[in-house]
Amino acid sequence: MLNALDFDLNDWIDYLATIGQAKFRAKQIYGWLHKGVKFEKMSNLPNTLVQKLKEDFSENQVSVYKKLVSGKDGTRKYIFALQDGNIIEGVLMSYKYGNTICISTQVGCRMNCAFCASGLDGLVRNLTAGEMVGEVLAVNNDLGNGDRQITNIVLMGSGEPLDNYDNVIKFINMISDANGINISKRNISLSTCGLCDKIYNLADDLGGVTLTISLHAPNDKIRGQIMPINKAYNIDEILKAVKYYFDKTGRRIIFEYSMIKGVNDSVDCAKELSLLLKGLPCHVNLINLNYVKEKGLQSSGKEPVQAFLKVLDKNGISATIRRTMGSDIEGACGQLRRKILKN
Repeated sequence: MLNALDFDLNDWIDYLATIGQAKFRAKQIYGWLHKGVKFEKMSNLPNTLVQKLKEDFSENQVSVYKKLVSGKDGTRKYIFALQDGNIIEGVLMSYKYGNTICISTQVGCRMNCAFCASGLDGLVRNLTAGEMVGEVLAVNNDLGNGDRQITNIVLMGSGEPLDNYDNVIKFINMISDANGINISKRNISLSTCGLCDKIYNLADDLGGVTLTISLHAPNDKIRGQIMPINKAYNIDEILKAVKYYFDKTGRRIIFEYSMIKGVNDSVDCAKELSLLLKGLPCHVNLINLNYVKEKGLQSSGKEPVQAFLKVLDKNGISATIRRTMGSDIEGACGQLRRKILKN
């Protein structure tokens, strides 16, 4: 059965033409679906059309399998069940400015970064655009009240978004469509480990979203040790690509930097990173590494992170230490999913 959420407005127009229904019905169906409404509750559709939709489609092929709520900060960790039996993760973080959902773009990941649990079992498959929309709707429904409560989206869960390029682009276009959930592209962040060819494509095809680069090292020697992708795209290539993205979109670049004890957390690394990023419109998020048993890497601890931040500040690099959320519910990517699969 087809996933109705995989259809954008043009898809619905094409489908309706094949069954002899009016074009204007496309916006009605699309709007209802993106509010999480079942076909039988779509009150402005004729019964014949409702019955046909129920025969051909399922409204959402993503459901909440398990939910954990942090006792510390209220962060919600979700395990979503997919129709084919696979499971993925998502996280809802509440801030003063609204609710941010972190979604997955793939089942598993093939990037195999040394500090991340998502790639431990490799890539299983890509998510469709509709399954990504389904993650957002499942959480919105869990929050209740019927209205849209998600204000920001980060594509930073399991998977490499740019490794699933076409589906991710379709998802962003659908989720930002004024006829649907209508989340501004400016409120969407896409995190990549640095697939440079796709960064150029993203700037040309889409633009508007916040581009976040998982950098995690100030030089190729260190980055090559912890991120295999660096063999394909080194730091110099990444910087050229993000400069193109900034020139094309005007959007400041965000660099993620996970602090790993004894690997990338020295004052010298901070100085080198400062020189690397000097003059680039960017912001650095310093991250206290989440411990993954199978990987064995340790977080730097409070004092080295503060010292690192001090060097960046002194050298005029905008930077903050990212607030840790959901640490008591295994909020980091891949950890809870892997535990459930093992059990």
